[in-house]
Amino acid sequence: MNPAQGNFKGVGEVEASNILGILVKDGKLTSENYEKARMAYVNSGATMTDWLVSQQLVSLEDIMKARAKYYNVPFVHLSEVAISPMALGFIDKDIAERLNALPFDYNQSLGQLSVAMGNPVDLSALEFLEKKTGVKIKPYAAIPDEVQTNIDIRYEQSLSTEVTAALKEAGGTVPTEVKTINIRRVNEVIKEAPIAKIVTTILEFAMKSRASDVHIEPLEERTRVRYRIDGILHEKLVLPKKIHDALISRIKILSDIKIDEKRIPQDGRFNFQTEDDEVDLRVSTLPTVHGEKIVMRLLKKSGSVPTMQQLGLRGKALANLEEAILRPHGIILVTGPTGSGKTTTLYSVLSKINTIKVNIMTLEDPVEYQMAGVNQVQINPQAGLTFASGLRSFLRQDPNIIMVGEVRDEETAELAIQASLTGHLVFSTLHTNSASGALPRLLDMKAEPYLLASSITAIVAQRVARNICTVCKKEYVPAPEVITDMKSVLGKLWAIDPAKKPVLYRGTGCDQCANTGFKGRIGIFEVLPVSERIGRLILERASAGDIERAAVEDGMITMKQDGYLKVVEGITSIDEVLRVAQE
Repeated sequence: MNPAQGNFKGVGEVEASNILGILVKDGKLTSENYEKARMAYVNSGATMTDWLVSQQLVSLEDIMKARAKYYNVPFVHLSEVAISPMALGFIDKDIAERLNALPFDYNQSLGQLSVAMGNPVDLSALEFLEKKTGVKIKPYAAIPDEVQTNIDIRYEQSLSTEVTAALKEAGGTVPTEVKTINIRRVNEVIKEAPIAKIVTTILEFAMKSRASDVHIEPLEERTRVRYRIDGILHEKLVLPKKIHDALISRIKILSDIKIDEKRIPQDGRFNFQTEDDEVDLRVSTLPTVHGEKIVMRLLKKSGSVPTMQQLGLRGKALANLEEAILRPHGIILVTGPTGSGKTTTLYSVLSKINTIKVNIMTLEDPVEYQMAGVNQVQINPQAGLTFASGLRSFLRQDPNIIMVGEVRDEETAELAIQASLTGHLVFSTLHTNSASGALPRLLDMKAEPYLLASSITAIVAQRVARNICTVCKKEYVPAPEVITDMKSVLGKLWAIDPAKKPVLYRGTGCDQCANTGFKGRIGIFEVLPVSERIGRLILERASAGDIERAAVEDGMITMKQDGYLKVVEGITSIDEVLRVAQE
């Protein structure tokens, strides 16, 4: 039996007809398929809803949303909501499994428990839960299989016992008025096991889910924990506001940050180790109106640097970049916004050319990967070690290859150009949206056009898009306007047989990808080699648009084209490319 089937055994024919009527009205189901479902019911006795799901004519999610609409019950995606440990403490796991009901939020002021249910109109179950918990139950409709999966996962990771204990340590329930926190009392609380266990669980989940950052944010009535996974923030946990100060103080002590200073931002770091892995955490605190917020960036200590092919570079773009890095001197720039993977690309390039025959020196903020055989230096502005001063010192260290984390000002740009002209290979990053936009930006930094034309060898622009999950990847036929847009952007690169119906791919969501449809990330790139023709345009102070047109005529594949080619191959989705690369 299809795993989706059997979810609607209690749904009668009249109710099913009404649900399908809503689907037709909402444009999720055609009238023709509605009639087919009715015939299936007449001929075989199969429920109309289960038959439609088994034939993939409508999704289980759409049916659950329509059912929720029919009964005027809110729908919830459990993969998109944070689970409150306090809420889990109201219902035992065995009861949750028996009723296919997962508590996920508790409103203390209303005395109301929000519960996601596979059957949110089961009145006997709702009555039982109200008697058992002693609070009002607010039912939410959810996909039955998703409820069951989350019951298994969430109760296993539950912090309800630790949160209850931490609340007792902090002085009971959430206060209605602001109270003075005794710093000696905070010191006692943070050493207790409950708070330590909460911090450990937060970090363990971050490592298991491949998160790059953890945000612990105080809101007016609660504290939420969000994880940045594959570039997108996901809210996974909510905690009582009462334990916020103890939680923040625990992390501050681990990070060697002053716990009694709450008025100014502070930075720190610590290591966290599990049985399988170790991470270096960069911790940043920030005072907000509701308390201190903490962001922890996770930097893996183990694991190899990905190759350029693994990053997503290929074809002519890869060939042009490989040719540029084999030259003994010149400047290679990697451009893109914050979080677009520029530093990872530079590490990948450095690992390819790292041999015992060359002296490689890097100046970074911060040092994200530690590379064997490379002299890595972290800038320290308070001590006077900036990108500019560090670069000046590097030139006295007999380097062959220099990596400067970022060209931020005129002085750094001038020093990088001089270093390249005196026989060094220089790598750096720049915040521009496209490869061609880097050249006018450097001219704005007072770089001389004739020096730029002779020193810059290649410019890489990049973004990172999420990969479609390979487990739940499905084909679909895109709308005609999508195909028209792709043909227009790709031009001669469009290689789909006109006789065949073009298909694209998307993830439907599964346990492996936390029901997001995406797992992992891939880079989309454009590589602009500075040819003689581009050099002449630099001397003429040409605009970014003129430079890009000339590069495309010379064969450059633009970032959007590279993204669309990866869409056609089923690596990523059209929405992802438009999200990260749309001008």
